[in-house]
Parts: sequence; C-alpha cells; structure tokens
Amino acid sequence: MSDDETPEVIQRADDAYEAIRAINHLTIDARSLPAPLVYSILGNLKGVGNMLPQACQQLASGLGRSLDTHEVYEDDGRDPVQSVATATDHLTCAAQLAEQLGAELAKAQSAISRQGYKETQT
Repeated sequence: MSDDETPEVIQRADDAYEAIRAINHLTIDARSLPAPLVYSILGNLKGVGNMLPQACQQLASGLGRSLDTHEVYEDDGRDPVQSVATATDHLTCAAQLAEQLGAELAKAQSAISRQGYKETQT
C-alpha cells in the first residue's frame, strides 16, 4: 500500500459513518415510519450494536500490539503506553455500551414485531 492509499479498515469505518448519516438524513422529515419498516431498520442496526463490541476489542488489542511492533511515540513527550492504556479503557467501555445498544435495539424491534399496517386513504 502506498502512502496515499487509504487502508480498507479506515474506508469501512467511513462507510459505516456515512450509512448512519444517510439514515439520519432520510428520516429527519419522516412523518410516518410504519412498524414493519422500522422493524427492518432495527434489525440491521442491532447487528451494528452486536458487532461493535468485537470491533472495539480488536482495535484495543491491535493498538496494544502496535507498541511491540512499531516505534510508537507521542508528539508531546507523553508515554505512549499510558495513552494506549487509556484508549483501551475507553474502547472497553465503548464495547460494553455497544452491547447494551444492541440489546436495546433488539428489544425495540421485538416490541413492534407483530405490527402491520394498511395505507390510509386521503
């Protein structure tokens, strides 16, 4: 990979961000979102919540390993080991919150799982 190429993992994180951003834009003026539509959206979003913990844990692990495989330094002279430890603590917390997010989205999906709808005539 050349210096001007974006690593795939960064591009995928950007894609995830853009997907959530698009959902926000598509639903900002939504006057009506019937349960079956929201059910499908929640099904995909709960998957994000269920997969984020693993991503956070793997990012923390890779960050820790980078201390052994690279000459890591802080531009302000701080200890990179401490910065990695702090980041790891935050990633661990984020993983736990993501698990909770996935569980809450699953509960929301379950709450509307039996709903249907008919178009109203205006």
